[in-house]
Parts: sequence; structure tokens; C-alpha cells
Amino acid sequence: MLAYAPAAVTFLVFCVGVLRDRRRFSYAVLLGLSLVFALAAWCFTLIHEDTLAGRDVAVAGVVVGALCVLAPAPFLLANGVTMVRREGRGPANLLSLLAGLGLLALAALLVTAFVLHARTLLVLAGTITAIAGYFGFLFACVLAYAFLYGHVRVRRRTDYVVVLGAGLLGGERVSPLLAARLDRGLSAHRKLTKRGREPLLLLSGGKGGDEALPEAEAMARYVREKGFPERLLVREEHSATTGENLRNSHALMAKARPGYRCVVVTSNYHVFRTAVTARRVGVRGHVVGAPTAPYFWPSATIREFVALLVDYRRTNAALCLLLVLGGALVWWLSR
Repeated sequence: MLAYAPAAVTFLVFCVGVLRDRRRFSYAVLLGLSLVFALAAWCFTLIHEDTLAGRDVAVAGVVVGALCVLAPAPFLLANGVTMVRREGRGPANLLSLLAGLGLLALAALLVTAFVLHARTLLVLAGTITAIAGYFGFLFACVLAYAFLYGHVRVRRRTDYVVVLGAGLLGGERVSPLLAARLDRGLSAHRKLTKRGREPLLLLSGGKGGDEALPEAEAMARYVREKGFPERLLVREEHSATTGENLRNSHALMAKARPGYRCVVVTSNYHVFRTAVTARRVGVRGHVVGAPTAPYFWPSATIREFVALLVDYRRTNAALCLLLVLGGALVWWLSR
């Protein structure tokens, strides 16, 4: 049982942290580490008790590793083609396609290294695989924790429902993606009102360079057409990014109602990063997601993950450097 101690300690730290504030990237990593430690302890126990089981575990590990590299590739390639056809060839729309090609390239490199059995190529392939495994682990952690976070229950006491803006169609009309956010915000508002509260609906979005009016104004027009009363609307019309949405909205809410509580509404793929950003800027509340088109979700999720990596770029760069140095050390020792 002592082998499970690291998993138990890590999971305990995760649980205590989540009870204090769920909106931390580190909790996604802690959850992943607790599962990895538990799996490692289980494998160690099997190997220690039965050498035959140990062999089976090793074979299973190789098979699972190969599946993790190869299985997602066709799906990502197909989704990448769909994204290009429907959304265009912008850099963000190419992410799933590039991820699929990257997995295939990694598989080809590993096969080539083992076939040629060249020392330098083996070390290079191993180092690249370790870096890819690190980012794959983080991605799995984010997916798992984002799913759990998405099932957070909204607090009874809520003063604001904040809907984050998105680009307008033709510079003045609400897009389907933004309409989904607004509909989710109206649904959350109705549920909260039934519980005895009447929160304000804060619409956050400024005027882009290709837009004829601020996103918040177009959003207000949309909800008014749905029958929402003007007296409960608040507009934030000066933000251009998610960070600005949250900072400016926080300033408005804190000024009007110090100690406020809120619910922030965005797209489902954007929930976790929005929650992490909300904690950083001091927003008092949690984030819920609106549905998006299934074909759009994979590429958008990868984009959000890349943005999280950039937010923690120093830590990620340091760990990647350690992996590269480890590979260099292995190459030097094997000369």
C-alpha cells in the first residue's frame, strides 16, 4: 500500500485546493499526476508480485503508447480538412491538421530510428517523444479537468450574468457562436431568477476594426428581441480580448456592487482558460459554457491549450529544456 502514498497525497492536495478555488491550471496537473502515480503504483505491485504480469504490463504500455500516437491522427487530419473547408485557412483553423501531421511525423521518426538503430537518431527520437509526451500529458489533464469544471454548480447568490463577446457577422450582426453564448446567458439568468434572485446581464465586447458598432450593443439588441428587459442590461463596450473582457467587467461590477458574485458565460471550449484568467484578474465567480458546432470543438480546444501553454511559457520552456538536456546527457553517456 505504501506505493500508493504519492497518489494519495497528490489527490488530497488536489481536493483541498479545489475546495478553495477551482480556477487554477495547477489543479488540472495535480489531478493528472495523482492518476499517473496511482497507475504506476498498480503496475509496480503487479510486477513485484508476478513477473508474468509485469511482462503483460510492459506490452500493454507499449500498445497504449502506440495508440496514443496513432489513433488520434486520422481524426485530427479529417477535422483539419473540415475546418479549412468551413472556416478558411487561418492559422487557428489549421491547428488540428498540424497536430495530426505532427503525430504521424513522430510515428515515422520512431519507426525510422528503430529500423536504422542509429544511436544519435534514437536519442533524438526519444527526446522528441518525451517532449511530445509531456505536452500530451498536459493536454489530457486539461481535457479531464475542464470536463469536471464544466459541471460546477452555479451559486445561489449571483449578482451578474456576464456574457463575453465574439466577432460580429458583417460587422453588426450576432454570429451563431455569439448567439449560443447569449442564449446560454439568458438560460442561466432565468434559472437564477426562479431561485429568487434577479441578476443583471452584463454584455462585454468592444468595437473591432471591421465592426460598425460595439459587440455589446449588438448583443443587447439580440437579447431585447428575445424579450429581455432593458433595465437589467449593463454594457461593457471597450474590450477586445478575453482578458480585457474580464478586467473591464470586474471593474464595473466591483464599483457598483463590492463583494459581488457572478456567472461568466462563454463557449464550451473556452471555459477553462476563461476561468483561469478570471481568477488572475480578480473576478468573483465561475464560468459556464455554451455549445458549439462539433466540428469546431477539436481545433478550438487545441487553440485554447496552446494559449494556456503561452500563459505558463516560462515553466513549460524550463521543463522542455530539462528534457533536451536529459537527451543530450544520454547521447553523451552512450558514446
